[in-house]
Amino acid sequence: MPRILIIDDQAPIRRVLRDILENESYQVEDVGSGMEALQIIKEQDFDAVFCDIKMPEMDGIEVLEAIREESDTPVIMISGHGTIDTAVDAIKKGAFDFIQKPPDLNRLLITLRNALDKKNLSAENKVLKKVVKLQSQMIGVSAPMLEVKDMIEKVAPTSARVLITGENGTGKELVARQLHELSPRSRNPFIEVNCAAIPSELIESQLFGHEKGAFTSAIKQRKGDFELADGGTLFLDEIGDMSLSAQAKVLRALQENKIVRVGGEKDIPVDVRILAATNKDLKTEIEKGNFREDLYHRLSVIVIHVPPLRERKEDIPLLVESFVDTIAQNMGKAAPTFTPDAMEELQRYSWTGNIRELHNIVERLIILCGSDITKDDVVRFGSPLH
Repeated sequence: MPRILIIDDQAPIRRVLRDILENESYQVEDVGSGMEALQIIKEQDFDAVFCDIKMPEMDGIEVLEAIREESDTPVIMISGHGTIDTAVDAIKKGAFDFIQKPPDLNRLLITLRNALDKKNLSAENKVLKKVVKLQSQMIGVSAPMLEVKDMIEKVAPTSARVLITGENGTGKELVARQLHELSPRSRNPFIEVNCAAIPSELIESQLFGHEKGAFTSAIKQRKGDFELADGGTLFLDEIGDMSLSAQAKVLRALQENKIVRVGGEKDIPVDVRILAATNKDLKTEIEKGNFREDLYHRLSVIVIHVPPLRERKEDIPLLVESFVDTIAQNMGKAAPTFTPDAMEELQRYSWTGNIRELHNIVERLIILCGSDITKDDVVRFGSPLH
């Protein structure tokens, strides 16, 4: 149940607001001065605050500024002496909204609901950003992983194109995200295209966009991923599966830094850093005639190879620990403990599916086993194909 704080030096106003809000099932506290408000805010958490502007000793704007220094709790200012200048000043200093006395009941409740929605959305965004950050971390202290991390640190600040190679499930996307996050482009878009998942007849529209009427289902103009990634990074995952026709257009875009939408004639300049990844041997694909050699050389200014899990088994305990914390938290369960012999058993496997396979098995063990996961549990429920 949301908790609301009312700050007003007039007791009748506080009573009216309290009655309105409690009738809507909100929990309400009220105080008669700014100093009291700041004290109670230190001791308790509130989801929203109503604050009068004209108060003795400490006025509402001063209270608003003090709250803003400590938290992002939405503050709705109320005043019987309001002017447009006062309202604008309050909003500039961080107020969520401004309501005149006597408040209109519907406006007051709608404003409060909007403030609570914004607070909830802000909280969800913080959680999502934390999850994304955790998911994008490169975990490992083995020699192969330290080499990958060193390459990322050296290459990320540059504009060099990077080809990321490695088996399925090794974490090629994580490498690409780290390269973007550590680059000067980090505040701009990171757009990912899975070239293997998009039919060959649609890949060009996906990458370069199309004009209205370019083909039967093109009912309106659409920007492609090159335009959407302008100023940022475009990650071409599984580029070894891209059609030769699309490869030719990608090559032109890299050579000229401009693209043409499908069905269009106008050149559109783009500023995009290209990162590509593949689980295929592109040199073999070139010999077979499946991949353009000139595109390969354009993409592979720097090559980063992500090692398979079987070549970095000393990282398995760290990976398991990270997966356990995240998975258990998402399930609302206490994190289980893997016994030493269980961890040794996990390190015995060849992990043909690499980190993705390890994550799936850790999740399975957390669901099916108790608080202590043993070697027998791993053998019974966790044995992958190996």
